[in-house]
Amino acid sequence: MGKKKPGPFSGQRTDTNSKRNNFPTFFVIQRISNCNETFHGVSPFLVAITGNVGNAKSTKLRSGDLLVEVESSKQAKEITKLKSLSTIPVTVKPHATLNSSKGVISCGELLNESEEKITEELKSQGVTHVRRITIRRDGQLLNTKHLILTFDSNKLPEHIKAGYMRLSVRTYIPNPLRCFKCQRFGHSKTSCRGTLTCARCAEVGHESTDCTRTEKCVNCKGEHTSFSRNCFAWKQEKEIISTKIKNRISYQEARKLIKSKTPTPGNSYVSAVKKSTAPSTQTNPDVSISSSKPPDSIARASPPIPNLPIPSSPSVSPVIDETFASPDLTNFTLVKSRKKIKNGLA
Repeated sequence: MGKKKPGPFSGQRTDTNSKRNNFPTFFVIQRISNCNETFHGVSPFLVAITGNVGNAKSTKLRSGDLLVEVESSKQAKEITKLKSLSTIPVTVKPHATLNSSKGVISCGELLNESEEKITEELKSQGVTHVRRITIRRDGQLLNTKHLILTFDSNKLPEHIKAGYMRLSVRTYIPNPLRCFKCQRFGHSKTSCRGTLTCARCAEVGHESTDCTRTEKCVNCKGEHTSFSRNCFAWKQEKEIISTKIKNRISYQEARKLIKSKTPTPGNSYVSAVKKSTAPSTQTNPDVSISSSKPPDSIARASPPIPNLPIPSSPSVSPVIDETFASPDLTNFTLVKSRKKIKNGLA
């Protein structure tokens, strides 16, 4: 019997991230109050945390809570001990999402390994969760070689080691979240406050399952379904998410940045070209703009080429332009005329 091919996790294991900073760096400080009070309206001098944990970055969230970023494990330990800021009682907990990051690896050798097995083997490198990307083909769900890894650090590693294999880690950019109820982006059906809208025709009051009406997008009003990947609004939303993750900024900041780069409808270069090539601007609508032939009026106004005197100076309009107005000239006549022009013969 032949020897079994060794798996990617066989052999000596190497912990390439033994010195990882596996402490949380982002914390949320919430005010303890019977009236659900926040830090809105509270003097910033009363909630300064410098004296408690040292030099750390902090900001106030829209919710009214405080977001703090620490730089060392010592600061992380100290901030979790906080029970109050000045005279205000508080609770401190790690941020739900900012202390982790997601990346994608691709490896055919891991195609037959379970997600649980891969998670266990990569745990020493900061991997806390593994999810395989699947595709649906002919009604059947198929596994791919692409895996989404969640790391316990907000800094994504450039690579990981899977046994004897060194795998590059790419930033994971999720697709836009679209509500299956109102078809808008940014929330799910469970938290939707909108109206039931058809994903096919954009009409309210029914689902798209049995709809046969003309396709129309809810988000961009284009002639396609609301779930089309060719939708301008979908592509813009994807770019916003990509900018948010890569630049590590808020969704609102990323949206503002992308919107500022998006041309105003009607003022784009493409719109200007369309306006300049509109039929109303043509003097002869029967003539195509892309045609190499001039209008019939020009052809009729030009006398036949054989009756024209041969120009004595090369600065006169080339003979090639007139050839299109008189298609019965042969190539031989054209070449002969060119030679006369070149030699300056009368």
